[in-house]
Amino acid sequence: MQVLDIVFVVGGLVLLVVGGELLVRGASSIATRVGISPLVVGLIVVSAATSAPELAVTVGAVLEGEPGLAVGNVVGSNIVNILLVLGLSALVLPLIIKRQLVRFDIPVMVGLSVLLVVVSLDGTISLLDGVLLLAGLVLHAVLSIVIGRREMREGAEGAGTAPVPEHGPPVRLWLALVLVGAGIGVLVLGARLLVDGAVSIATGLGVSSLVIGLTVVAIGTSLPELATSIIAVRRGERDMAVGNIVGSNIFNIGMVLGVPAILFGEGIPVPAAAIALDLPLMLATAVALLPIAFTGFIIARWEGGLFVALYITYTAYLILASTQHAALEGFTDVMLWFVLPLLALTLVVVTAFEVGLHRGRRQAQRSSPD
Repeated sequence: MQVLDIVFVVGGLVLLVVGGELLVRGASSIATRVGISPLVVGLIVVSAATSAPELAVTVGAVLEGEPGLAVGNVVGSNIVNILLVLGLSALVLPLIIKRQLVRFDIPVMVGLSVLLVVVSLDGTISLLDGVLLLAGLVLHAVLSIVIGRREMREGAEGAGTAPVPEHGPPVRLWLALVLVGAGIGVLVLGARLLVDGAVSIATGLGVSSLVIGLTVVAIGTSLPELATSIIAVRRGERDMAVGNIVGSNIFNIGMVLGVPAILFGEGIPVPAAAIALDLPLMLATAVALLPIAFTGFIIARWEGGLFVALYITYTAYLILASTQHAALEGFTDVMLWFVLPLLALTLVVVTAFEVGLHRGRRQAQRSSPD
């Protein structure tokens, strides 16, 4: 039965990737046909499509009575998106961040992360909490459309209007609708297989469903974001890699947790372990993106490598903690008293240096003769 569970997990991951690809291509083609701006396509349409696996898994987990997996999937996916997906993308090529993302979208992502942490403190994401989270998503979508239309009218180039990475040429509208429907169906099937297999494996190994959701399921449901970001980087649309991740994280909080909390009137229970560690870490990763984004509007390769190293460290801690390994105490001491302080000091020094460098360049430009 253990082998069959592994087959379910692997098959579910494959179906999630295939369904995400179908959904992204169909949604992008529909957006192109109806004349939606590239900004809206990138931050809303593609982000919503790549967040569909998380929604399918979360709904399935709630129906299966596994709230730890539901919450862990979203929290883990947001952590994976920033630390692993953006980190790997930046290792391929340094990522350029548009001012639109820095001034609006990233702060919205941080704000929604704060809201999620606050509403989870009582141990449940209630119906009202779900309404608040979904309202934040809707407000972001509306403002994104307004800003996108204004940028198009003004003819501003490079203000968050980079084209979406192509998933093939636009198809006819009816075929695009078929692709969307097929993508949703494949996602639902893949999510069901993944949830069943992951829960069985967790039960057999004595690992909590929260840890499974934070690791295996989170990485699996983030594969569409990873594929989209890598495609964007390889095609020279490096800003889209960041836009896709930021938009996906916003959808994960507002839609993936908000909608199930509304549909299931009793709300979604939040495990105490997630409140103590994983939710604050999700918020910390979102906040960590702010100084990197504001200083030079670039995520450099070394910063991408740092993100990946942090994710590997976080995953190692989850595994050691879940198995109560003898190395856990020493690992925790090293992280608490050496690695984390050194990392914080490095980020403060680098941020201060880049801010000073940026100000020096601005002053030099102002003082230079026309």
